Amino acid sequence: MCGIAGIFDTREGRCVDEQLLERMNQSQFHRGPDDGGIHVEPGIGLAHRRLSIIDLSNGHQPLFNEDGSVVVVFNGEIYNFPELTTELLAAGHQFRTHCDTEVIVHAWEEWGEACVDRFRGMFAFAVWDRNRRSLFLARDRLGIKPLHYALLNDGRLLFGSELKSLLVHDGLPRKIEPCSVEDYFALGYVPEPRTIFTDVFKLPPGHTLTIRRGDTRLQPRQYWDVDFSPNGITDEAEAREQLIARFEEAVRIRMIADVPLGAFLSGGVDSSAVVAMMAGLNREPVNTCSISFGDPAYNESHFASMVASRYHTDHQVGEVSPDDFDLIEKLVDIYDEPYADSSAMPTYRVCELARKRVTVALSGDGGDENLAGYRRYRWHLYEQRMRSILPLSVRRPLFGTLGRLYPKADWAPRVFRAKSTFEALARDDVEGYFHSVSILGDTIRAKLFSDDFRRDLQGHRALDVFREHAAHAPEHPLSRVQYLDLKTYLVGDILTKVDRASMAHGLEVRVPILDHKLVEWMAGLSPELKLRGREGKYLFKKSLESRLPEAILYRPKMGFAVPLASWFRGPLRERVRKALLSPCMLDSGIFDGGFLRQIVDQHQSGRRNFSDPIWTLLMFEAFLRKQQGH
Repeated sequence: MCGIAGIFDTREGRCVDEQLLERMNQSQFHRGPDDGGIHVEPGIGLAHRRLSIIDLSNGHQPLFNEDGSVVVVFNGEIYNFPELTTELLAAGHQFRTHCDTEVIVHAWEEWGEACVDRFRGMFAFAVWDRNRRSLFLARDRLGIKPLHYALLNDGRLLFGSELKSLLVHDGLPRKIEPCSVEDYFALGYVPEPRTIFTDVFKLPPGHTLTIRRGDTRLQPRQYWDVDFSPNGITDEAEAREQLIARFEEAVRIRMIADVPLGAFLSGGVDSSAVVAMMAGLNREPVNTCSISFGDPAYNESHFASMVASRYHTDHQVGEVSPDDFDLIEKLVDIYDEPYADSSAMPTYRVCELARKRVTVALSGDGGDENLAGYRRYRWHLYEQRMRSILPLSVRRPLFGTLGRLYPKADWAPRVFRAKSTFEALARDDVEGYFHSVSILGDTIRAKLFSDDFRRDLQGHRALDVFREHAAHAPEHPLSRVQYLDLKTYLVGDILTKVDRASMAHGLEVRVPILDHKLVEWMAGLSPELKLRGREGKYLFKKSLESRLPEAILYRPKMGFAVPLASWFRGPLRERVRKALLSPCMLDSGIFDGGFLRQIVDQHQSGRRNFSDPIWTLLMFEAFLRKQQGH
């Protein structure tokens, strides 16, 4: 795994500031501590930090074609590079290395922009073609690897793996984008293609961007989207057999490395399945690691140990204090923009633990989105069945009125908590799902923001992000919300978390469940094979019954939780009050100071649990403070 950065002059081919390019590169040293390189010619500068994984003695980047007219910087892995190498050799191309990077150069020469259709892997790369006077940027289909870019007023384009590489340039505008703030406080991350800054963007997953000298129009092109059309498999036994075969292949091609390799093992279904596959493909014991928490409510390390014992893995458990809140400031440096998933803390620790023994680790990320593992999917289908009884034109005014009039009663037995049910029935399907995943609901966000800031939003709502994706989503209610998660939560939260946490330690993480061929096949399965009754991941679990214990397959999902509520009433009590009511928050013009004080007071008195909003605000305050210290 690596880091890339670059500067491209869209206007005249002026000289590139080589020292600036070097600083951009060094800002991402953690992504590639093994090697670094830059290439500069009139109007273009490319930079690379390398984490050596394959062909350790070669593969220095930037890497060129035979005559030096095409050059690439690349972050990721192309798992089918041996097959592509054979095809390109037959077409007359000459290779100097045995690494996957060189495949990109020759694939560009052979197929141009269509080269991305041939690649199977995770990637973000930039190709400069001197003869075509063009720069080509590309990001993998699911967004496993990041890529940021910005066009400056002077016509220079900056790009880099992480936002911090662009922030090295003093000329980069740092105006906070109001729409991104609204999106962040709804979702806990800034969804693609926006960043927290106006006019700075993320290249969306499955997109490319071609920039030519003399043309400042930036128009990303989508080359891939997940298709939920039925794949024709109706027999469950056949589906199980195919799923295991395809999953095993996705794991196998990700076990190619010239460095120590292992796996995360949380004790959940997905990571356990990956380890089971790896053990069947490897003669040597698989290196596995997991994190143990002191609080039993958050600790699933004993489930990980069950799998480790069954497959005789070389297992390592790291103990994490439930009061590991010293990481808060470090998270701001890692993520560059506000990011509110508190599981980033244990994820950082498990990556730190893994890197002590391996350079590559396989993870089980992507299973919940692709195979319907989240409980919220089940609730969404239940709500949709209720909504289908009456048309929206009747439901919205009827249940909307009831929802407004009925008192909020979080303290009461569930049977008396009708307010949220009425509100849910008044929404359409996209509104309903958006509400279920929001950290701060519409009502709280309306109170949180100042009047001036709400005017700055010019009518934008975070719901608009879901609406835009829903326009391309399938009709089936389960497939529809899976599609929304693949476009938002998976890339904006899960994959961002894993990439930054792993790269902070120079660790490469590979995600076999997000192999795009496997994703395409799983998308085409009947929704009833994914969620049956109350059982999510139905087909996956049934397929794994001979490989994993029932206690692993059919226990409630836990996840990487952090005891925020007790932190904010206990050891972080004063820190929370000082941060949320600090001058940088109150003077930002974004927030209503009275409501900020109300959130702190009500949580710390025990009257309400505002732990998620407080964490979201804490991370935003830390971001603001860092920006003001720039």
